[in-house]
Amino acid sequence: MAALKGYGLCSLDSVLHFPCPRPPFEAYKRTNTDDIKALRVITAIKTPYLPDGRFDLEAYDDLVNIQIQNGVEGVIVGGTTGEGQLMSWDEHIMLIGHTVNCFGGSIKVIGNTGSNSTREAIHATEQGFAVGMHAALHINPYYGKTSMDGIIAHLQSVMHMGPTIIYNVPGRTGQDIPPSAILTLSRSPNLAGVKECVGNKRVEEYTERGIVVWSGNDDECHDSRWDYGARGVISVTSNLVPGLMRKLMFEGRDSALNSKLLPLMGWLFQEPNPIGLNTALAQLGVARPVFRLPYVPLPLAKRVEFVKMVEEIGREHFVGERDVQVLDDDDFILIGRY
Repeated sequence: MAALKGYGLCSLDSVLHFPCPRPPFEAYKRTNTDDIKALRVITAIKTPYLPDGRFDLEAYDDLVNIQIQNGVEGVIVGGTTGEGQLMSWDEHIMLIGHTVNCFGGSIKVIGNTGSNSTREAIHATEQGFAVGMHAALHINPYYGKTSMDGIIAHLQSVMHMGPTIIYNVPGRTGQDIPPSAILTLSRSPNLAGVKECVGNKRVEEYTERGIVVWSGNDDECHDSRWDYGARGVISVTSNLVPGLMRKLMFEGRDSALNSKLLPLMGWLFQEPNPIGLNTALAQLGVARPVFRLPYVPLPLAKRVEFVKMVEEIGREHFVGERDVQVLDDDDFILIGRY
């Protein structure tokens, strides 16, 4: 063990007498803010479940692998799409660490460690970076809303820990983070950018000021990227068609492809996310038809619509290898305690 002391590993005897020598600071720098700013296609990854409600890590790993194979550059772990709101913090941090351990060399892992409690956000972000996540996603406090000065103080309390993406989604939080607040926060070298859901005019306002923005609205991301200067998209749809979403962000303006995908995007968001995505992945055989309540699958008529959409776009563009199915209502498992 003595030969390993320079790498932070010490014998029990040495721990009792003096602290472990730490390697140079550079050894701890897993990524930097510019690495995150460069990403164009980030998937808000789905969390699949076993019939008892626990994580289905085998299905999760397969889904992340498919993202990597199709050129997706980053994943948001435990976001709204991944149902971080239905996880304990132990589950949350475990899934971030698992993703880093299995895939961190191939894709950037961005942990959603935000909370409406500043104390919880600080603790979760410390843990997320400790298990190796490359960046954190943070939201403004929801439900128990605060003042604008409070929002800034809340976000500043976590941004010093590492690269940070701020998520502005007033439809979920009930409160907009205005440009004035983002401009204040942009003084931090750790601000990677903003996931913006207000619309393309806001995207343009930020890009003109040199602030990196990812569209948070799949149905606007093509125009955000090619007309308003967005760096890319943080996408739900890429769970299903990662290769096509990469093409939309990398290969120039493609109005025909965008028009082809818009009905799918509309279908996914006809009910609050992730209801549509969970239903679709079950129909594709990529995830078991298991829902943690309060989410429930889309009704039969909507599932029939999805089968037709897959046929129109082409099954080969979608994740998984099984034939798409309608599924019966009885095929779905709804779990309230897990």
